[in-house]
Amino acid sequence: MPSSTEIKIEPRDQNITLTAVISFALLTAVVLITFYSGLRDLVYIWSVREEYSFGYMVPLVSAYLIWQRRGRLVDIPFTGSWMGVALVCLALALIAIGRIGMIATLEQYACLLAIYGLALAVLGPRAFVRLAMPFALLAFMVPLPAFLLGDLSQQLQLWSSQLGVAFIRLFGISVYLEGNVIDLGSMRLQVVEACGGLRYLLPLTTLAFIAAGLFHGAVWKRVALVASALPITVVMNSARIAMIGILVQYYGNSMAEGFLHDFEGWVVFLVCTVILILEMSLLARIGADKSSLRDTFAVEEQPANVGSLFRRAVPRTFLVAVTLVVLAMLVVLAMPERKEAVPERRSFAEFPARLGNSQGHFDKLGVEYLRMLQLDDYLLADYVTAGEPPRAVNLYISYYASQVKGVSTHSPRACLPGDGWQVGDLGPHTLESVRFNGESMTVNRSVIQKGDLRQVVYYWFQQRGRITTNEYVTKLYIFLDAVMRRRTDGAMVRLTADLRPGEAEQLADRRLEEFARYAVPALFPYLPE
Repeated sequence: MPSSTEIKIEPRDQNITLTAVISFALLTAVVLITFYSGLRDLVYIWSVREEYSFGYMVPLVSAYLIWQRRGRLVDIPFTGSWMGVALVCLALALIAIGRIGMIATLEQYACLLAIYGLALAVLGPRAFVRLAMPFALLAFMVPLPAFLLGDLSQQLQLWSSQLGVAFIRLFGISVYLEGNVIDLGSMRLQVVEACGGLRYLLPLTTLAFIAAGLFHGAVWKRVALVASALPITVVMNSARIAMIGILVQYYGNSMAEGFLHDFEGWVVFLVCTVILILEMSLLARIGADKSSLRDTFAVEEQPANVGSLFRRAVPRTFLVAVTLVVLAMLVVLAMPERKEAVPERRSFAEFPARLGNSQGHFDKLGVEYLRMLQLDDYLLADYVTAGEPPRAVNLYISYYASQVKGVSTHSPRACLPGDGWQVGDLGPHTLESVRFNGESMTVNRSVIQKGDLRQVVYYWFQQRGRITTNEYVTKLYIFLDAVMRRRTDGAMVRLTADLRPGEAEQLADRRLEEFARYAVPALFPYLPE
């Protein structure tokens, strides 16, 4: 058992509560100052991302639950733990990397680890476990990494679209689904990210986790509560999509826009919450530990000697952990703010209209795609080679000057299914005649299909002088270059060639490789090393 430093406070001391409050306030201030940069970005995300707007409430609810459970600690000594000190050290290492690499997400998780470490350093393992649920709740306020959030959102959109169309057909309405696009004949409904259900899933999962923590029942019931958030979200969001489709069919296109659209979203979330409460009521009434819903959520009574918690010795491990955080705060205050280096480059507006024997015809992305992708620059063009029939290669490049603020390049395999494409035969493909840094270039190759239309697609990630084909390796390089080079700029490059009926895939491969021989060298001024 770690040794403790005794802080003697007489029971008759009338300032004990004030002393505890002041000590807690000072420690909170130290943590907030130390992790200010990451927490500032966290609050910004809560204010602009609707799916995380509940984040403001999470620390308040967590603090209340900790206070409400303080009586559970009366019979457990505060032994402290050097594991808590180790967690604080890990948190400080993460914040150092996050500050150097300008990666706010690392700083946010570092703050969580520091809170866990400080709590473990003062409470010890046994007491910490008694408060594990409210501490774990804090993790829900930190956004998932952008690429994981994007994949989850895309999958929710597909599920919601498919189930929504199934509901619409139950009403005898003819409807056609192409990816995330619902064609009603009179109108095409696009199930975009905002309608995919993510803004319901995250707060509902958080609510279910809180309910499971308060639920006095078997473990399997608590697990069922949290797990049910996903199917409830998908089913109810699909019902919302179906309702919009049915209203559009009978009352016109205005039913899919404006106040009614937003109002339906609030109604769906309220219904999701009611379903969760009904589920809790049902779970309370089944099993060997059956009881009423009120008894299941009964408020814990505090023991008469709960005030003795404030007169305990402070473990040495806690004093060490606090000292480390204070030293980190002083270092952070003395450290100059590190700014990301964005190299000079030419705009894609200057990209050559002619590459080899191909003439480019430039196009623009729709406003909804620009709003979703948040690009810094992009290129979209069809390069046509004269012939009978003419042959075309579509070139698309998405460029980001910074990829540490939640937006970054992503694989086409994540978004193509949303447009109705089936992605097949995805794998690496070497272009022997195309050289990059003195070696033959390797790209991702896939054959995609939508209806009778087939295409061969090449794509790669070209970022800071290197080419990668794996999305997760690309994320690793973003992290390493942020720390070592203060740069996270980069692009995703995609080449697409249509396959005419009966045309062999090898002919499309030949067109794409021939075009890449001219396009890749032309990209250097626009995607600097």
